[in-house]
Amino acid sequence: MDLAAHTIALLVAAALVAGWVDAVVGGGGLIQLPSLLIGLPADTPVATVSGTNKLSSACGTGVATATYLRRVPVQWRSAVPLMAAAFIGSACGAQLVRLLPKDWFTPIVLVVLVVVGTYTVRRPQLGLEHQLRHSGAAHIGRLVALGLGIGLYDGFLGPGTGTFFVIGLVAVLGHGFLQASVLTKLANLTTNIAALSVLGTSGHVLWGLGAAMAAANLTGGYLGARMALKHGNGFVRRVFLVVVSLLVVKLAGDTLTMVL
Repeated sequence: MDLAAHTIALLVAAALVAGWVDAVVGGGGLIQLPSLLIGLPADTPVATVSGTNKLSSACGTGVATATYLRRVPVQWRSAVPLMAAAFIGSACGAQLVRLLPKDWFTPIVLVVLVVVGTYTVRRPQLGLEHQLRHSGAAHIGRLVALGLGIGLYDGFLGPGTGTFFVIGLVAVLGHGFLQASVLTKLANLTTNIAALSVLGTSGHVLWGLGAAMAAANLTGGYLGARMALKHGNGFVRRVFLVVVSLLVVKLAGDTLTMVL
């Protein structure tokens, strides 16, 4: 696929910013995926856009995950069931992505982001402390439900997956934002690998463009993870709210344009 040099440069820049945002609080796909939809030819299949996005995202999420793992203890009893369920959900979602019309995902994501942002603003202490609300089978059951549901969403749609994992872990299970970010990186890396394995083997990845974007996403992920670890839960919460607000404005504008 022939793309203009300035288009490639803009897509690589979007991948860098997306990697930073994704490492700090999740939601980088809401920057990167729309950029691919705009930059690639209009007749590019949704599955190909998604597959290329997954290649870039997987690399950035991988380096962010490694950075977190070196600095923050991981509760593997929580991580393993969450990752296993997320893998299954994402693989199933990736099988369905070829059925997705391009103009459906923006309104869906917009509604979810408004709900998530409002919920967070109305609870100022949400995520600032790590206080688990459930244990045992209740804890595992909720982790599996989150993994399957958000994993399915990531394989099928994708944008905002990291944000949804974070808010689910914080609001439903009581994790602090920093601890939730660690589990989110592990789960999101798993969903990216699952979807990429499905879409890549079916020929829906632009490997050259994806590799260039992956290098930028990786750099952004490394920088974002280090910044989040340095500044802690309060910083992550502020970035979360800023990102959600900007994305709501952007997606609302896109939806209004489609309606008009």
